[in-house]
Amino acid sequence: MAELRTGPGNTLTDVPGIRVGQHTRDEPGWLTGVTVVVPDAPAIAGVDVRGGGPGTRETDLLDPRNLVDRIDAIVLGGGSAFGLGACDGVMAGLYADGRGWPMGPPGQVVPIVPGAVCFDLGRGGAFDHHPGPTDGLAAYRAASADPVTQGCVGAGTGAKAGGLKGGVGSASAVLPDGAVVAALVVVNAVGGCADPSTGELYAVRWGLAEEFAGVPRPNAAAVAVARERALGADPMTMAAGLATTLAVIATDLTLTKAQCQKLAGVGHDGMARAIVPVHSMFDGDTVFALGTGGRAAPDPAGFHLVLAAAASCVTRGIGHAMLAAASIDRRSDGGVQLRCWSDALGV
Repeated sequence: MAELRTGPGNTLTDVPGIRVGQHTRDEPGWLTGVTVVVPDAPAIAGVDVRGGGPGTRETDLLDPRNLVDRIDAIVLGGGSAFGLGACDGVMAGLYADGRGWPMGPPGQVVPIVPGAVCFDLGRGGAFDHHPGPTDGLAAYRAASADPVTQGCVGAGTGAKAGGLKGGVGSASAVLPDGAVVAALVVVNAVGGCADPSTGELYAVRWGLAEEFAGVPRPNAAAVAVARERALGADPMTMAAGLATTLAVIATDLTLTKAQCQKLAGVGHDGMARAIVPVHSMFDGDTVFALGTGGRAAPDPAGFHLVLAAAASCVTRGIGHAMLAAASIDRRSDGGVQLRCWSDALGV
């Protein structure tokens, strides 16, 4: 494969025309939030759902056989199925801005907002605290082209992965012709992201150039900790619905709906490099993909490079999520204690 390099921010917003907004709820009793990906103009999109317990909205319309071929935003949220209500707030913001699928005279539009959620209920202390329309609207209004803030923010605020603290991570790649591919990932998995034999994050070995050069190696004493975490020492880890890793892949190339669906599918390959096991019956793993159309359509060989770069970005985004996450302790209000990778491994 042709050599790749990271974009200037090494996040999803390196793709021209893509903005990301996040709204975090981490006050007492809360650990949840919303992350919204907003293209500047309606974008062709696809989706691939492989987890056994998904929570999704408006994914059927992304099937290449169906009519609607462009989306106005993609919502990733906490709150399990309750959190899908955040999409209503994003729709309201888009409608107020005049964006949506035209249904008649000017102003008669329906915003197209697919979404997916992960489970974080109760992790902040109160089970019934979850994102809603107000949080979705706040995330939409916060959308910007600045580099994506990573770690315990937005939809990754209450995330966990294999017993360690998860979060939001992102990465980008620039192809030889200047096209950009990038991914944003919410890591909240049943599986672990650290190799139980070494304690190292699986994703680190897939870094571009010196991307992960400063990541320390766990000491020998930490390997047992990694093994315990990877084997799911927390019995609640395996309770149905208590997980899900979400991702959005974007490129500035012009793609068809079928190509976007393929792009989303290959994104799951990148997920499988960094999370073990992946796509369990207790995860709702979902990947969205979109093309903004800022560049011409790739030829078959060029599309192959796009697919390879997308898988790379998902893997590396998972690594950045785990490295950016911070330990939390909400036991005083009924929540959970979760150590991040660096604290748990003593690095």
